[in-house]
Amino acid sequence: MSHSNAAHNSTIGIQAETVHDSTIYLVHPDASPQEKYRVGVQLLRDGVPSRAREMITDAIVHGYDGAEVRFHWVLAMLSARTHHDLSTEEVQRLRYTSGLVQTYAEDEWKEALRVTFDLLAVLSTANGETGPVLKQLQDLPLRQHDAILRHLDLILTGGLKDDLWAETRERAGAERFGNERARRVWAYFAPTPIGARAVPPRPSTAAAAQAALPVRAVLFVVSSVLLWTLALIADPTQAVVELLVALGAGLTAARCGLRWGRESRPGPASGPRVPHPRDPASAEGGFTKGVRHSFDHYFGVRTPYGFTPDAWLAHTAQVRGSLAAEIADLYRESRIGVERVNWLIRYLAEDARNRHNDGTLFQHRQEQTPGRTKALTVAALAVLGAAALAAFGTAVSGAAQPRPLWVFLAALGAAWSGHAAASRWLEVRREEYRLIRETQEYQEQLTARQIAHQRWQSFLDATRPSELEMETWLTCDKTSFVDEALRHHRLTWRDLITHTILVAPAPSYKRGRVRGGPWRYSHYVFRLFLFTQDGIREISSEFNFSDATRRNEQRSNYRFDALSSVQVTENVDVGYDLELVLTNGPARKIRIKDADAHQLAPDENSQEISEINLSATGSTHTFRLLEGIAADGKGWIERHSPNNMTPFQIAG
Repeated sequence: MSHSNAAHNSTIGIQAETVHDSTIYLVHPDASPQEKYRVGVQLLRDGVPSRAREMITDAIVHGYDGAEVRFHWVLAMLSARTHHDLSTEEVQRLRYTSGLVQTYAEDEWKEALRVTFDLLAVLSTANGETGPVLKQLQDLPLRQHDAILRHLDLILTGGLKDDLWAETRERAGAERFGNERARRVWAYFAPTPIGARAVPPRPSTAAAAQAALPVRAVLFVVSSVLLWTLALIADPTQAVVELLVALGAGLTAARCGLRWGRESRPGPASGPRVPHPRDPASAEGGFTKGVRHSFDHYFGVRTPYGFTPDAWLAHTAQVRGSLAAEIADLYRESRIGVERVNWLIRYLAEDARNRHNDGTLFQHRQEQTPGRTKALTVAALAVLGAAALAAFGTAVSGAAQPRPLWVFLAALGAAWSGHAAASRWLEVRREEYRLIRETQEYQEQLTARQIAHQRWQSFLDATRPSELEMETWLTCDKTSFVDEALRHHRLTWRDLITHTILVAPAPSYKRGRVRGGPWRYSHYVFRLFLFTQDGIREISSEFNFSDATRRNEQRSNYRFDALSSVQVTENVDVGYDLELVLTNGPARKIRIKDADAHQLAPDENSQEISEINLSATGSTHTFRLLEGIAADGKGWIERHSPNNMTPFQIAG
């Protein structure tokens, strides 16, 4: 989170930010001129004219030229700029391009290029006749017509802008809430959901038992063979019967005992892992606290029929606590915000509700062994013991010294090693089965969560507005804001020398961008400067971008000579600040943008992205105007008054 000391109209705090992994602005160094031109046009449409100029110019330099290319190049040169922002070299290049128009083949792009230069020609002559050129503009196809109006917004002024303003305002009103803006904007700022995870099965703990099993098994076989050999010597017939009974009972006990041994028991192996009490993840704070809060929220809004939120939360307290511990333990080492895992918490809340409806919410996962199997196991063990005792008696009854000692030792060895071998064998088989069962449960759970993750990611991708939609809505908001300011001050475009609008993040915003693109914010501060013969009118207001509602509007009026200084402060770790100092008031610090170096991809250039953001917010043009006024005072108005300016001659 960014932080700075609060100042007048400054902004503090980032709630969330995300960078969409898009390739629309990425160009390989060896890309063709056509590809660079395509990306340049996309950048222009999406409100990044500074970068668009570079890309389209590069395409032209490498031989990709034509009326369509030059049309977009001219728009990129003039977008978000006035003629005062153009260098002498840029004006010369525009004049050169105007001379090329007649060399292109007749098509809609050549006509659009011709109309663009005709508009500039009207601006360069005092009291120029606007009727014919406006008729030409109206006759253009819609895409060229709208592009000219949008990108020449700042350079078209005075009576020409007045004639076009009603149309611009009407188009903005029609597009401002188009394409389900209120329903979709949130998805642009939604963080990228982190991938699905589940608690993996514990590794097998049967290694020690498996290592000890062979020795005990060999000892059991040797002891048993010795015991039954002695019994056969004493009474062959009876010993054979006892041996057959013992073998049958032993096999039955092993088979049923194995099924009984597979019965899983409640414990850490069948539930989510819980962080150690001294583990940072288990502390009441940070990520774990956010996870628990999200579980409470989503369980509270996804309740089964017949439950109030409070009743459902009380009913599922143990389930929520167990799941929260699981999620906190699975994701805590990723150093992520809980926003990126909320999709999984929401899915688990829905799954708990569905399992309650199915009657399986509190159903244990362990397998319950039937009572018949348990009884058969106990009976088989009893028969086995009786057969072993009978064999012992048979061997002893017919024995002479020192044979009873060997019988006793054989029986003792068989009993001890048999119990030990059976215990180890059951432990090994139990662990093998547990590992198979938990692996299956893990795969099923992980697959279900991966499906939920993909479903949520697909929903975000389908809902998220495009860069063009975001830029269109923002442009419409700015148009509406300017129109209301003109109406409030009862001004027309003929009354203005020029104007500029500065777009900055408002407090407690969320922000997002595509790779290579500018930051876009959930809350903006629009600051409009209207420059008239009488001075500067400044109007600012906060905008909620989701629904275009406004609040906290402020207005200021001051003379040109009242603006004593303008200072721009750049801090790599904080961002850009604009400080306005008036002779009759305190200095005002305005946050233009926050630092973004930590959010850049490895292949992005921090300086380039910073310039893109400043251009997209109108900062470059605003800085130049305010710095010029602060330096020249009334001299600036004398040079830039419509009656005193040098004609802006590009065409002709």
